[in-house]
Amino acid sequence: MRTHGMWSRCLLLCLLGFGLAAAPSPAAPAPAAEPATAEQTRETLDAFLREQIEALGIPGAAVAVVKDGKQVHSAAFGRADDSGRPMTVRTPVLLASTSKSLTAIAVMQQVEAGRLRLDEPVQTYLPWFTLDDSRSASITVRHLLHQASGMASRDTAFEASLEQGPEALEESVRALADAPLARNPGETFHYANANYNILGLLVQTVAGQPFGQYLGDNVFRPLDMANSHPTRAGNAAAGYSRWFGSSWRQTDVPAPSSGMPSSTLYSSAEDLGHELIALLDGGRYGTAQVLRRGSVETMFEPRVQVEGSKEYAMGRYTRPLVESAGPGSAVPETALPRLLEHQGEWGNSHTYLGMVPSSGLGVALVINANDAAAPSRLKAIDTNVLRILHGQEPVPAVIHEDWLQRYSWAVALALLLAELLSLWLGARYLLRQRTARFPVAYVVAALALDAFVLWLCLDYAPARFDTHLLVVIRQFPDVGLFLVPALALAIVWPVPRTLLLLKLSRPVAAGRGPAKRYPSQATPSESPSSPER
Repeated sequence: MRTHGMWSRCLLLCLLGFGLAAAPSPAAPAPAAEPATAEQTRETLDAFLREQIEALGIPGAAVAVVKDGKQVHSAAFGRADDSGRPMTVRTPVLLASTSKSLTAIAVMQQVEAGRLRLDEPVQTYLPWFTLDDSRSASITVRHLLHQASGMASRDTAFEASLEQGPEALEESVRALADAPLARNPGETFHYANANYNILGLLVQTVAGQPFGQYLGDNVFRPLDMANSHPTRAGNAAAGYSRWFGSSWRQTDVPAPSSGMPSSTLYSSAEDLGHELIALLDGGRYGTAQVLRRGSVETMFEPRVQVEGSKEYAMGRYTRPLVESAGPGSAVPETALPRLLEHQGEWGNSHTYLGMVPSSGLGVALVINANDAAAPSRLKAIDTNVLRILHGQEPVPAVIHEDWLQRYSWAVALALLLAELLSLWLGARYLLRQRTARFPVAYVVAALALDAFVLWLCLDYAPARFDTHLLVVIRQFPDVGLFLVPALALAIVWPVPRTLLLLKLSRPVAAGRGPAKRYPSQATPSESPSSPER
């Protein structure tokens, strides 16, 4: 028995050893993916932009990337206009709000020259400047630069103007005398293009030359921005709007010269790259020093909180660069690099400027189109470009706009059809001149429809988009196509319709006046008497 137990144990040990020997060894950890080379990153970026242009139908786009004082990549895709002219990195595009970064440079140049002081009231330089509020006397140059003047976009919108003359800028600022003040100056962030239009007029006043000419002489020329212009130039790209949420159409959206300092400058991706190089290198571009290093540092310093960790710093939003961290990363925001950025949104163009001072990286993106109903689609391109440049994978776009903004053209069409139906029913009744029954239900329903259209157009929509109704119509051309006639019917038709219906709907009172009788209806007693004989 003992011998048998010993052999059993030997056999068991042999089998166990064989099993361990035959068992697969644990898999070695996969080697970490090597970081992409600069060339691979550029190829990935271009492939992504081509994919977005094809998927969204974007007419044209151009991008420039700068790093450590030089341009390291540029590319252009698509067309500049309906003639098929190709988009290039030198094609100017309407900048919209990225114009503000150039105006901030001009302002700081005048601060360096001693002609402007950041904490001096605007009235020191423009004694006539005022709003319809005594608090406007305390608005300073710094308040304007940091969007903290207390002005609101809705009350100070200029985009409805069609003026293109040299006097338009001053006239638009003088027109603010009737505008209210929404906040105390310096109290909080409240975005308004008027802040930068006033800054442009300040530069124009203290420098003694038109703002556009000043930019050309002191910003565009030293930065070698040969394809940048204060107004539309012959080689500028045409703008496109997305109509009815489905198709891109070349569309002329007004770009008044009164908004030059805030919104209506033109520049190319390559030229904007020159601006980024200068700002990331302490104000120097080549041999030109457009600003002192201390002035650039002042420009980059945020002074007002927008929301959460997002702040505003003289023409740029600043926030943690979350795009540099992978999805689900546990890196705290305080450990992330700081990004300075601004997007430009017009009815027919989209632009983006981003800078990471700690790494010397900058990117400029221009698109000669905009989807005003869902601009988050194009904004997602901006953030995905940042992800790609920081070695991360792009993520799908998330549409943030509510249904009313996305389908505002359909709402406007429904209102127009309802007004046309109301017009047809009212005209049909009036033409028949029916007097037997008073159509109270129709009149009440028609007046309710008119009141709703007026409320939506004159109150809700301007408040929803924080601007004037005319601006909504011009920035959303497909909406304006239906909204303008609907609003016209709601204003012009209700009063005459109601008065005519009231007049024609009054029933004839019973027994009112003698009834007209005809000979054939006369009674025997009322027969005509025989002639006298």
